[in-house]
Amino acid sequence: MLELIKYIVEQFAEQKDKIEYLTEETDDAVTVTVVLADSDMGKVIGKQGKIAKALRTLVRAATPAGSKKYNVEIKEREE
Repeated sequence: MLELIKYIVEQFAEQKDKIEYLTEETDDAVTVTVVLADSDMGKVIGKQGKIAKALRTLVRAATPAGSKKYNVEIKEREE
């Protein structure tokens, strides 16, 4: 699932070398936090969050039935 998220995010981001993917796993869910440069935030989130919403929808649809739920969070890099 992480490969799908990486592929989609890197299609929109310009500073691909500054992207971090942090995963946190609990008993029933996996949270993937995408940390982006400030200049890429708008490009990856999209107008009114449409790209971010579509990314979450694709991840939810690609998750096999009965497996852990995936949550995608997008955050700005703190420098």
